[in-house]
Amino acid sequence: MVERMQALWETAKENVGFILVCLVIFAAIFLIAWLSERPLQIKRPKSRAAYIAYIAMFSAISGVLMIFEIPLFFAPEFYKLDLSELPVLICTFTLGPVAGVVSELVKILVKLMIKGTTTAFVGDFANFVVGCALILPASIIYHVKKTGKSAVCGMAAGGAIMTIFGSAFNAVYLLPKFASMYGMPLEAIIEMGSAVNSNINSVSTLVLFAVVPFNLLKAVIVSVITFPLYRRIGKALKIQY
Repeated sequence: MVERMQALWETAKENVGFILVCLVIFAAIFLIAWLSERPLQIKRPKSRAAYIAYIAMFSAISGVLMIFEIPLFFAPEFYKLDLSELPVLICTFTLGPVAGVVSELVKILVKLMIKGTTTAFVGDFANFVVGCALILPASIIYHVKKTGKSAVCGMAAGGAIMTIFGSAFNAVYLLPKFASMYGMPLEAIIEMGSAVNSNINSVSTLVLFAVVPFNLLKAVIVSVITFPLYRRIGKALKIQY
């Protein structure tokens, strides 16, 4: 009985700790978006209701896209590619960094309501944080001077930051937390990587051969599709600033 109570207590502490980490990181990302938006003088729609409606629309599309996941031959089965950052990136190009971060968060909530979580919320948290690592730099650089060149530079910078930060964040926090929340040894996750790539035999090689190409591939695909669409969609919506 005592051992069971201790196990429940440890689980509760771990869950509360994870929630607190999520809240702190959420707050930090929103603060970065808000502070970066002030000097950029982002133009928002004249109607606040329209602003919220546009964010909701992009978020809903992203949440649905997040359900459709593509397995990758070079990564364990819990790493699956989705294109949910595509509408979010268009949203942040159209409405600014804050709108992009809000859309990124609401997208996760939409997905959780439709499908729930299969990764003890760690994967959903990772999707938000790593997604913001792409959209925030891209949005900030683009809004300094709204040109096609700045959009390309922004997405390239965002893709690089997403790949580097996302990979490091996986190694330092996400993979150990995923193993802990699932109650499995980290070695079991490494073995899942080894099953698809014999070069994977440690956390560092798992990150190098699975996480890095995963993040890079996602950033490239999303950026390539976004570039010809973002201006056309903005014009099609006829947003009145």
